[in-house]
Amino acid sequence: MMDFELSEEQEMLREASRDLLSERAPIEHVRAWADRAEDVDPEVWRLTAALGWPGLGLPEEYGGAGQGLVELALVAEEMGRALGRGPVTPTVIAGRALAAAGSPALRAEVLPVLAAGSDWATWAFAEPHTPWSLDGVRATARCDGDAVVLDGVKTAVQDAGGARWLLVTARQDGVPASFLVDRTAPGVTVRRQRVLDLTRSFHEVRFEGVRVPPDRRLAAGPGEIQRLLDEASVLRCADALGVMERMLELTVEHTTSRVQFGRAIGAFQAVKHACADMALRVHGARAATGYAAMSADAGAADAGRAACAAASYVAVVAGEVAARALQLHGGIGFTWEHELHLHLRRARADSVLYGDAAVHRDRLCTFLRASPAAT
Repeated sequence: MMDFELSEEQEMLREASRDLLSERAPIEHVRAWADRAEDVDPEVWRLTAALGWPGLGLPEEYGGAGQGLVELALVAEEMGRALGRGPVTPTVIAGRALAAAGSPALRAEVLPVLAAGSDWATWAFAEPHTPWSLDGVRATARCDGDAVVLDGVKTAVQDAGGARWLLVTARQDGVPASFLVDRTAPGVTVRRQRVLDLTRSFHEVRFEGVRVPPDRRLAAGPGEIQRLLDEASVLRCADALGVMERMLELTVEHTTSRVQFGRAIGAFQAVKHACADMALRVHGARAATGYAAMSADAGAADAGRAACAAASYVAVVAGEVAARALQLHGGIGFTWEHELHLHLRRARADSVLYGDAAVHRDRLCTFLRASPAAT
């Protein structure tokens, strides 16, 4: 049986994260950076690095804090709640991949830099017009003399414009493998994409004959890459959870202050039911995300299934909560000046990052077919 109560240290982490984002990256800051060309506000990134976010999940021997997915999910939740931008999550994902499967020399070179926040990394996994899964990987890696040559196109690579390293997943001899690539290497082209979400930066990255030393290949096979996808999906769920919490708060605030027919619209039964329905979905998302994070940290046998269950559920309810929030706000919810549309955009993006509901439901069915007794 898992204990869903946060420890004192975890509560402190949540409070410190929320305080930092509310003071240094309020909604006015989010709006100001929506049209900026830079991926990251350097001052906010410096402060998050000082708080230890980039190294939170990295081993202590490399300057990290040695924490698990639960702690990382707490930070991701606060990032979603505040519409925070910056490469915290992609750096965490790439760093955990290196810590688990990088060579000793590669870990010693890269992980201290990531933990300190001096530079960041991101994961180039998804590809155009293919599912966000191992079956969707089409990029290739082939040996050529003393190097591995990468070719392919990646899409929705978060914060790639300023990243120092790209963790690239490609097929070598038909099998998915991961490589650490310098963003400035010859043959790497990065182009910023116009996306629905205005609070984060995503890029298309092309690899055309990019030569990578063999020691930059991680000792991670399909199973390890899938586990990394599961962890990334859980962190995406946590981000969406924070977004949904804030949309619920905004909706309750609006319905208790907006007066119609002589009383607040929140007094009407239909509106009460709609808000309760939103709250039910938020609580469900919290339970599913928390269980998935704890299962991963515990190395539980059902960790992969728990990640799929959370990801498929949150991908759906994030859009439902956003739609209901917009409906209950009425006309003001459609305006550019109101912050609700920024949360709605992020919720929609979170519903597809690291795989939409269909991808995770398909894999979840595979788990259930393999263990019919578990149903």
